[in-house]
Amino acid sequence: MIETRAIVIRLEGEEALVESVQDGGCGNCDSANGCGSGKLTRLFGNKPRRFRVENAANAPVGAIVSVTLAEGVLLRSALLMYLLPLFLLLAGAMYGAQLLNGVWNADTGAAFGALVGLVSGFVLARKLSTGMHMRSVARPVTSFACEAGKI
Repeated sequence: MIETRAIVIRLEGEEALVESVQDGGCGNCDSANGCGSGKLTRLFGNKPRRFRVENAANAPVGAIVSVTLAEGVLLRSALLMYLLPLFLLLAGAMYGAQLLNGVWNADTGAAFGALVGLVSGFVLARKLSTGMHMRSVARPVTSFACEAGKI
């Protein structure tokens, strides 16, 4: 499970708008064995992230909650959003070079086909990611609520 702590900012029906309260990194940034990713996070801005979650814990505004995401969801989402458009870009470039070779030169056809494939890949990835199955699996939920103001 991927897990982070967040504070409930606003309630919207059965959902809650939460803001992440954890800093970047694992907390070992100041030790000699730490990798320093938290320092990079602070260097490039550590603006708190807000997102909507299912309020399964019925947490009130101001409560600190633990937000979890099922294993593998992040990897599947990344594959869907990156590899599908990339695959369709390459397929569109090959198809465009072959199909439009008589109309334009092969490079122009490949560029046109790649553009059509890339746009199609993003549109298809968007449709698949907003589908009922992905939405129910990939929704982060609050699983544990603490008292307001206590960590």
